[in-house]
Amino acid sequence: MNQPTPAIVAQSAVQRLPRLILIVLCLAYIVPGYVGREPWKSDDIASFGFMLALVDGDALSWWRPDWLEHTDWDRGLLTHWLGAWFMALGPAEVWPELSRLPFMLLLGITFAATWYATYALAREPSALPVRFAFGGEARPADYARALADGALLALMATLGLARLSHEMTPAVGQMAFGSLLFFGVAVIDRQRWAGLTALGLGAVGMTLSGAPTYALLLGGSGLLLQALRSGSTPRPRMRDIGLGCLMLLMAAVLAGALDLWQWQTQWRDLSGWDSWLRMVLWFTWPGWPLVIWTLWRWRAQLRLPQKHLHLAWPLSFTLVPLLGSCLAPVGDKSLLPALPAVAVMAAFALPTLGRSVAALIDWFTLLFFSACALIIWTIWLAMHTGWPAKPAANVARLAAGFEPVLSWGLTAIALLATLCWLALVRWRVGRHRSALWKSLALPAGGAILCWLLLMTLWLPLLDYGRSYAPLAARVRAVTGPVDCLQQAGLTTAQAAGLRWHGRYQMRAAGSAVSDCPWLVVDAASLDERLPLWQARGWSLHSTVRRPTSRDEDVALLRAVP
Repeated sequence: MNQPTPAIVAQSAVQRLPRLILIVLCLAYIVPGYVGREPWKSDDIASFGFMLALVDGDALSWWRPDWLEHTDWDRGLLTHWLGAWFMALGPAEVWPELSRLPFMLLLGITFAATWYATYALAREPSALPVRFAFGGEARPADYARALADGALLALMATLGLARLSHEMTPAVGQMAFGSLLFFGVAVIDRQRWAGLTALGLGAVGMTLSGAPTYALLLGGSGLLLQALRSGSTPRPRMRDIGLGCLMLLMAAVLAGALDLWQWQTQWRDLSGWDSWLRMVLWFTWPGWPLVIWTLWRWRAQLRLPQKHLHLAWPLSFTLVPLLGSCLAPVGDKSLLPALPAVAVMAAFALPTLGRSVAALIDWFTLLFFSACALIIWTIWLAMHTGWPAKPAANVARLAAGFEPVLSWGLTAIALLATLCWLALVRWRVGRHRSALWKSLALPAGGAILCWLLLMTLWLPLLDYGRSYAPLAARVRAVTGPVDCLQQAGLTTAQAAGLRWHGRYQMRAAGSAVSDCPWLVVDAASLDERLPLWQARGWSLHSTVRRPTSRDEDVALLRAVP
């Protein structure tokens, strides 16, 4: 190598994180948020609405799941198919839980692919630590395993992953299949068939999840780096790269045949750069400081990226989604495919962290997540007892009409998670301080703790505030026991909420008829369209407000006898 590696790691520093503990952490992150809650606004319930349309036969077709006047399914065919297929396996009462099963699997695939990709990259010759004169340096397999554990902990600690990875949206599929792409290009030269299979599944899956552009750019950049490194290697490796390119070409043809291309060419308004930067900094915390540290400490290797692929691959897989979110104002969902690569780059900062930097991370993490957990417990106590008075008043003001219900089972889970957090803090300040992944144990544990507390202690409040069940109950109180509801101008989330929570058969708006005598419309556009509805035989009956939102009022019109 032209430049020495900055990693100086002894064998004593690559203690293995027990597999059982790692699996428990993954389950504690995946299961809460997918089990026991209602579909939330707005992308979550909107995707669920398209799945309902596929199962009920209301969609235009399985190849184009348009529903009534709603066409905003984000070209995510595969994720909607998976949700609908699983829903068809059971009764309607458990459809939300069944529809989330494939998304739980996709999140698990993301975790597994990130771990194994990091394990492969950390065994690259340029990524290995410095050899000691008299031995004692970390063995390659143990070193790679420790970095892979650190990458997985960094991914679970990322703030932007928590909510979006627990929604039934195509973005979860894009992240999962993007991580498969990442894994495929990382191992294609060591494990030929595993790499080609992951590359093909990742390219096709990402295309059918609505991101063919990302699939081509990510897969193409990875294969290009492999080709640059493979310039003097035997022909079989170049043949594998050619097969990978053929798979990407097939994914591009598939995207064209199904009209899945979504080129993001709309430039972001210059006045919004500051908000985009704040979103990126929040979304990728605490990974981005470690990524900057990695780029600085490994800067000498960045001069020859084709020889130091453990840096070039995750950097390219980070930049493509980052630039995509920069070019078009599509929200933070477009950053999800970048998070596995960000976690991998953050892991390569661990062998170069000084003791003072690691201590700073530990203390900041300890104070931040302990304060967050204390706030969650305090507001839960205020909801049920009225003390402290100010948090109780805020809950009553923001969630008017909410009546807290104490669940001893969820409370016991939250209490157990808090005790585990205290045990983790005690472990961190006590023994095993030499583990390479130690600096990410508290961030990952704190993120899991706060997410689990939210999904247990606050679950009834979040269901009331983020679902459309209260709105559907108010609409049902007005319409009475009718089965049909016409709609016009509603968002996909509102229509799906009324369809699921109100158990209405939704129809596109038309003339007043006796078999479907109620019409629900967006209250904001009522004034300018009311004469049109009156001409069709409708009369304004009442306006219904969603209790936790002031901008989602709906107007109910009734057929004139």
